[in-house]
Amino acid sequence: MIISLNLESYNIGGCNEWANIDIVLLIGQIMDELFASDPRWLQAYPHSAAAQGRKSADLIQHARDRPGHDRRYAIDATKITRGLGFQPAVDFPAGIRQTIRWYLEHPEWWRAVMDGSYCQWLERQYEGDGHYRP
Repeated sequence: MIISLNLESYNIGGCNEWANIDIVLLIGQIMDELFASDPRWLQAYPHSAAAQGRKSADLIQHARDRPGHDRRYAIDATKITRGLGFQPAVDFPAGIRQTIRWYLEHPEWWRAVMDGSYCQWLERQYEGDGHYRP
């Protein structure tokens, strides 16, 4: 994320780097733990790996590599750390766990994104202000 403050721009990052596959594996591990610890997720998501008696890692399919394919993503947050004293309040594993739990608890939000119906909300909210472009 980039923000501007006092005509300065800052990169906001987690002050850590992860390889893409490690993030995928972490998400799978967290999903497996959450589903094992709370049976309501098995009922709410019957097509999930856990509801099918599988591990999330079983779902990983490796694509053939291509030129320019990123293996990791990183943001240099040095400027905001030095200039404003920014430090992440939550480390990446805890933050991604909170994010996953939020999505599990709010399926109406991501389902609206998946089926495109969120566009109707955007149209109502931003109609006529010149900012919304479908």
